[in-house]
Amino acid sequence: MNHTSQAIAISEHVHWVGAIDWDLRDFHGYATTRGTSYNAYLITAGEVTLVDTVKAPFRDELLARIASVTEPGKIRTIISNHAEMDHSGSLPALIDALKPQRVFASALGVQALRDHFGLKNITPVKDGQAIDIGGGELTFYETRMLHWPDSMFTWYAGDGVLFSNDAFGMHLASVERFTDELPWPLIAEETARYYANILMPLSKLVGRLMERMQALALPIKLVATDHGPIWRQDIAKVFELYARWAAQFKTRKAVVVYDTMWGSTARMARAIADGLREAGVSARLMSMSGSHRSEVATELLEAGALLVGSPTLNRNIFPSLADVMTYLKGLAPRNLIGAAFGSYGWSSQAVGQLTDLLRQMDVEVIDEGVAAVYVPDVEALERCRTLGRRVADRLTERIKR
Repeated sequence: MNHTSQAIAISEHVHWVGAIDWDLRDFHGYATTRGTSYNAYLITAGEVTLVDTVKAPFRDELLARIASVTEPGKIRTIISNHAEMDHSGSLPALIDALKPQRVFASALGVQALRDHFGLKNITPVKDGQAIDIGGGELTFYETRMLHWPDSMFTWYAGDGVLFSNDAFGMHLASVERFTDELPWPLIAEETARYYANILMPLSKLVGRLMERMQALALPIKLVATDHGPIWRQDIAKVFELYARWAAQFKTRKAVVVYDTMWGSTARMARAIADGLREAGVSARLMSMSGSHRSEVATELLEAGALLVGSPTLNRNIFPSLADVMTYLKGLAPRNLIGAAFGSYGWSSQAVGQLTDLLRQMDVEVIDEGVAAVYVPDVEALERCRTLGRRVADRLTERIKR
């Protein structure tokens, strides 16, 4: 057995037996610049129970960690909280090899596992249902569409562990297994990045989940996520962040996203930023020649304004703007105001197309946009500064309400 593939005890009866993916750099278009982990957990109280598995290529790492605690063949129960393949990829092989007596999933999870792998004989559990594992009970709470229809939490009251699957996690590979073993700025950044790029479009449901968590008042000692380090401190803090993000709370911040061919649209972006600053709103300029779409989504999480700029290329917006706007539209950020801008040569379609895209995203469009021919002159740059001030004034007005 590889000595590095050791399980790590996270409570009296629970071990982390997951896998670390140091090399992952993309997850559904979201830049995972620090890799990730696929967390699985072994409960040793009573009958041995495995909660979730790992991505298929990491199955041997999972088995080695299990073997450092107990003979894998002693596993009697497997819980699948979510059928997405970064959590269930090893499940078919484990069922074949270990012959567990019981495999549980939500009702929709049973269907998803059948659709993914042809798995049969998976037992469905209902919301609020509990099962006996000999050394205590596991209770299941459906979290439909957070972020798949089949998703659920598993609560192990014996050790106060909430197995939260994709909620409250982050894509972060590390040898440290707990959030408090890492710097808080890093944890805060990656938690926000994960929420913005995975859960933002589901914010209304997240809000309801947080209300339900408050009503349940579970005595949680550990939040054992399926990606990134485990929460044993600052649990209230991450719950507060989720409630805040779910409400789509906005601050006096604007994100100015653009690309440029010969520097003209970039000059316009800087002039808009000057106008925003003059009116008391902070501005984050993001050129898509050096920014990733998932970074833009993260910056938008608490921003109140989105301004987008593009030159016109072949009667269309620049490809990098088409990419980021399609991505942001899918994430459905709410409570934004904004406008478009850009330079053009012989046709000026880009500003109008961006304005239409903003409206499709339910952004409150402040202006029909600023377009400048070739190189923006003093008058065009002043119009950009004015646009920045107008957006800032409207944002201030909305926040004061």
